[in-house]
Amino acid sequence: MTLSLILTSMAAALLAGWLTRARGRTLILLALSALAVYAFQPELPVRFLDFWLPTATLALVAVSWALTAAPENRSWRVNWPAAAILGGIVLALGLTRLLPLNLPLTASRPPQTMQVMLAILISVVATLTALRLSRRSGKWLAAAIGLILAIFLVLKVPELAYWTSFIFHKLNQQYSGMTSATDLRWLGFSYIAFRLIHTIRDRQSGRLPAVSLAEYASYVIFFPSLTAGPIDRIERFLVDLRRPFVLSAEDLTEAGKRLVLGLFKKFVVADALALVALNGTNAWQVRTAGWTWILLYAYSFQIFFDFSGYTDIAIGLGRLLGFKLPENFNAPYRRPNLTQFWNNWHMTLTQWFRSYFFNPVTRALRSMKKPLPIPVIIFITQITTMLLIGLWHGVTGNFIMWGLWHGLGLFIHNRWSEWTKSRFTALPTRWQKVLNAGGALLTFNFVALGWVFFALPDLSASWHVFLKLFGIV
Repeated sequence: MTLSLILTSMAAALLAGWLTRARGRTLILLALSALAVYAFQPELPVRFLDFWLPTATLALVAVSWALTAAPENRSWRVNWPAAAILGGIVLALGLTRLLPLNLPLTASRPPQTMQVMLAILISVVATLTALRLSRRSGKWLAAAIGLILAIFLVLKVPELAYWTSFIFHKLNQQYSGMTSATDLRWLGFSYIAFRLIHTIRDRQSGRLPAVSLAEYASYVIFFPSLTAGPIDRIERFLVDLRRPFVLSAEDLTEAGKRLVLGLFKKFVVADALALVALNGTNAWQVRTAGWTWILLYAYSFQIFFDFSGYTDIAIGLGRLLGFKLPENFNAPYRRPNLTQFWNNWHMTLTQWFRSYFFNPVTRALRSMKKPLPIPVIIFITQITTMLLIGLWHGVTGNFIMWGLWHGLGLFIHNRWSEWTKSRFTALPTRWQKVLNAGGALLTFNFVALGWVFFALPDLSASWHVFLKLFGIV
């Protein structure tokens, strides 16, 4: 997100915080979030794609709600205002193509009005069909998760993204010679996918609370956390959404603190560090091991201040609207071991994977007729969990290596911790402090070395940097 979009979001949140003192709070939040889905989407080389992707987001949200909705929440009388807002916003934005000026609500000129109306009609039919299918929801819920994962793979696998963009260029009768895998930048889809899968899985297990279309859509596309999280849970979100809210001096003060802190982290500290941080260009230009370490440390702090800055901004915007979004970072670089690092870095992401992958797989492996040894189970679950987290960032060799790096690191720490548990607890307090300080230093450097795979575009550059760091080349 650019600074102008963040400032606009702050103004919108302040306005909404004032407006939502009255009835219709959920619908106001829904309308603002739906507009943000379009406003945040960057312009794309494929003609009209930066309009169709946000439209697909709203359609996917409506269909997912229809598949997961409890019978008492499917009433047209209850849900028609939310449906009217979603459809009305799509149509209104489509009609802006008739205006003599370009509004900043869409990245580029919208497609033909008849095409927009046809898209709305298809979305309505798909939602009504999903409502009927929800009565036999088991296999359709699984199919919905499969569809979300398929879209995710198309966006994250460079080869699939390239050929999909190539096909879109051809369908639009555009020149395809400049086609790139980065043409398909579906803003916020990674976080939207997590929220959708969370609600679908909870519907499968019977834990999903009953929600209206307005509540469900407001949760999935809540604009403060649309682009960079945190990944909230719907049951927690509903507590804030359903309680009466009046914007108080305390809310304004706390929101202001987080917004100023977040803006400083992102646009002062992180952007300054970016000038010297490790990247695909300077990785090949740096000559000495010492300067390579400086570039790597700069990147390590840049990614922290960038990401945690966005989180502070999201939490501040949420507070203006009466939402206490979950924290995402808690001094992760000061933690004495890798397990504690991951309990304090992007906490909502690790909690999501723990709930929907790590714990279920661990239970399944332990409940086998011939259970595997505990160390083998720990190895399998930690390696696969971190591999999936790596692949969530991108289906490339570098992200696979990053996942393996952390998976192996977590397993080694687990075994080391098990072996030393009884040996270190009897040490004097001062020696435990020394060990914790040494552990924090070791953990930080281990994490920093892992960022090599994150910062660089391919494995050859990563290998070159590793050799340079240790003075081998």
